[in-house]
Amino acid sequence: MALTAAQLADLMPDMTQLESDEPEIESSLHYTQLALLVACLEWFWGDRQDFFIGANLTIYFSHQQLKNRDFRGPDFFLVQQTERKPRRSWVVWEENGQYPDLIIELLSDSTASTDRALKKALYQDRFHTPEYFWFSPETLEFQGFQMVGRQYEEIPSNLQGWRWSETLSLFWAFTTNSYAILNPTVGSFPHRSNWQPNPKLN
Repeated sequence: MALTAAQLADLMPDMTQLESDEPEIESSLHYTQLALLVACLEWFWGDRQDFFIGANLTIYFSHQQLKNRDFRGPDFFLVQQTERKPRRSWVVWEENGQYPDLIIELLSDSTASTDRALKKALYQDRFHTPEYFWFSPETLEFQGFQMVGRQYEEIPSNLQGWRWSETLSLFWAFTTNSYAILNPTVGSFPHRSNWQPNPKLN
């Protein structure tokens, strides 16, 4: 007996309950950077309910990838036009096919080459994520890319070393040893009005 689409859907497992499958964060420095990223954006968007932030959370984007478990999720990702609620992971086919609008990787010795090459290609060619940034908390290496057509092009930095995010309408910039978000209408980190850019980037 043939099943209707609705009956078949009722028989399928709830994939939104898939647990994240990420390794532990590599260092306390990486943890601090990640926590600051989340806190900054949630502070700016505190009154919004139409976004999701993933931090060290697995993105499941195909059944083959789920089977092979051959991909580690981004350190930080943002999805807009979705419900702001807790999730165990981000399952693309359970989220109306939505991929991240912005991804940030925190470089480390063990991940830097993958973040610069393999993941950059994946985010460009498969995810079509509009903006991709990477940052090393240890060396302060900082790069940003924006999708132009079907390829990433580097986002230039200004004289202070800040890089503009069209997705967020905010600048990404640094304190001496931390990541921070700049509000372009205020020109400073929200909790530190005397913030100064890192001299290493000038």
